[in-house]
Amino acid sequence: MEEMEEELKCPVCGSFYREPIILPCSHNLCQACARNILVQTPESESPQSRRASGSGVSDYDYLDLDKMSLYSEADSGYGSYGGFASAPTTPCQKSPNGVRVFPPAMPPPPTHLSPALAPVPRNSCITCPQCHRSLILDDRGLRGFPKNRVLEGVIDRYQQSKAAALKCQLCEKAPKEATVMCEQCDVFYCDPCRLRCHPPRGPLAKHRLVPPAQGRVSRRLSPRKVSTCTDHELENHSMYCVQCKMPVCYQCLEEGKHSSHEVKALGAMWKLHKSQLSQALNGLSDRAKEAKEFLVQLRTMVQQIQENSVEFEACLVAQCDALIDALNRRKAQLLARVNKEHEHKLKVVRDQISHCTVKLRQTTGLMEYCLEVIKENDPSGFLQISDALIRRVHLTEDQWGKGTLTPRMTTDFDLSLDNSPLLQSIHQLDFVQVKASSPVPATPILQLEECCTHNNSATLSWKQPPLSTVAAEGYILELDDGSGGQFREVYVGKETMCTVDGLHFNSTYNARVKAFNKTGVSPYSKTLVLQTSEVDIKKLLAVAWFAFDPGSAHSDIIFSNDNLTVTCSSYDDRVVLGKTGFSKGVHYWELTIDRYDNHPDPAFGVARIDVMKDVMLGKDDKAWAMYVDNNRSWFMHNNSHTNRTEGGITKGATIGVLLDLNRKTLTFFINNEQQGPIAFENVEGLFFPAVSLNRNVQVTLHTGLPVPDFYSSRASIA
Repeated sequence: MEEMEEELKCPVCGSFYREPIILPCSHNLCQACARNILVQTPESESPQSRRASGSGVSDYDYLDLDKMSLYSEADSGYGSYGGFASAPTTPCQKSPNGVRVFPPAMPPPPTHLSPALAPVPRNSCITCPQCHRSLILDDRGLRGFPKNRVLEGVIDRYQQSKAAALKCQLCEKAPKEATVMCEQCDVFYCDPCRLRCHPPRGPLAKHRLVPPAQGRVSRRLSPRKVSTCTDHELENHSMYCVQCKMPVCYQCLEEGKHSSHEVKALGAMWKLHKSQLSQALNGLSDRAKEAKEFLVQLRTMVQQIQENSVEFEACLVAQCDALIDALNRRKAQLLARVNKEHEHKLKVVRDQISHCTVKLRQTTGLMEYCLEVIKENDPSGFLQISDALIRRVHLTEDQWGKGTLTPRMTTDFDLSLDNSPLLQSIHQLDFVQVKASSPVPATPILQLEECCTHNNSATLSWKQPPLSTVAAEGYILELDDGSGGQFREVYVGKETMCTVDGLHFNSTYNARVKAFNKTGVSPYSKTLVLQTSEVDIKKLLAVAWFAFDPGSAHSDIIFSNDNLTVTCSSYDDRVVLGKTGFSKGVHYWELTIDRYDNHPDPAFGVARIDVMKDVMLGKDDKAWAMYVDNNRSWFMHNNSHTNRTEGGITKGATIGVLLDLNRKTLTFFINNEQQGPIAFENVEGLFFPAVSLNRNVQVTLHTGLPVPDFYSSRASIA
């Protein structure tokens, strides 16, 4: 019953209803609270004054026209309070229950009458604090609303059930707890008072004594005072008006507004409505039972979710730990190989150091001996040994000249760890649905008319079949290595078109694509064969047209001329790469100097895709470059400067870059003349054209050019 308590409290005062009345909207109010929230409307805006002034029909008119049928459902007589032209502007308040209420415009006049009998101001309006519907009271005031005696009875029983244990009503001091109740006397007795005041003999022997709890129930079920008619206070309700849905008396049927309405016996309608309410409660009870069972199910789910979460987290940690252990084992194996290579390089270099040390000692000894022989003054003795010494000196010199002074081992490690597939797999590591909720997507279709190659780049396009009903969340594009090797993933995403750069020139690639969703992956599409640009055999030149790449350049680089011209106003060097990467063939491009002031030193060459972009080209181990000023040039790689060469650049000069990946060399030209020797040898891998600029130097790129003639003739001879 505690859950019912909110139903028994007034929305205005927040306390249990006292003398509750029923509003036409079926909500209840305390009679005193109803009087407190009355609002007096201005006389000029009353319905009568509006009709007298000839104004149109308003909400007040509808309210006034319905005063004679205030409780009629067909003509309710109340409307939205906010729709009144004369809606009061008094700020609303909130009751203890959180319901908005409207305070009275003025305090009620003092009176000694009860709230029901006290007069109300003319044109008073009351607004329901729960549904906010309003109506104007007639001359009867609050007496025009019926009292809710059923609600009063429920409140009485609820308060009695919450009271303390029943006490004896005849104890003179400190009443004891009652043990019985006499139904005829309607009195609670403790055992001593029952023996003294209600002996089981004589006329009292026929009285029925029951336990106190049963007696409380008997009191609840005792007949209550019969309710009287609101229009005829001396008459009791005897019939029920079906049209108005309210009890009425016989005078209402003879002379009141219910005379022409259909009426039925009050008792029959009482039993009928009780039956209907019981049936409605049965359905509501079933829903409440289902709700309780559902709450039990939800609480069980909470426990199961917590248990499953702990188990799943433990499984996830174990799987990740297994991956980490496998990675650590592989790390140890790779470190062992690095250590082996390290020891091998050290052994070769140390052996060469030992060998050179011995030969240098021998050479030094021979030199010292020859110097002493030269000091001799005996010509005949000198000539006897001079020929032999000269031959020994030449022989020793020849021994030093046969690569003896060339290191047998480089300092670079010829090992390169390719961790990109593993990193991609780690990034794609995700949960999969245990149960398939939908089928896998259909096989994608490659759109041959939109697939093409340009230089060493390939563009592929695909789509879902027209009649496919299963959506794809993404696609996986795969290419082989250009030599018929294994396929590898080159794109994973939602787009249906992809351009792959950095392919080999004059190579044939196989491409295929598949779709995926949460359920799984589709079969592969048909394989498409792609051919990259061919190599000019006569000139050993893979003809390639490309521009600078804004996407990978430093933010200080300024582009123009369709990304063929670049400049940089920064004092520090900034790097920009070409869009095309090379890994095979011979490639030549030029750059013209459009602006060159104050003798800066731009750098030109090739670089890896991950070269540093905020230092001069060649400062790190990812770039091979020539930097040049107005007088001379240097080659630079990994911050090592070599081969200073006279001859610089001015405005209008042309820088040529020749990348021969067949011979693994890089050569530079200034104004069609080779600048110094071959700059770098043993260059292999994937290289991108690169430039570093600063201090407003501006250059323009020219591609698709033939190699210099002398280099072509030298290559053909070779």
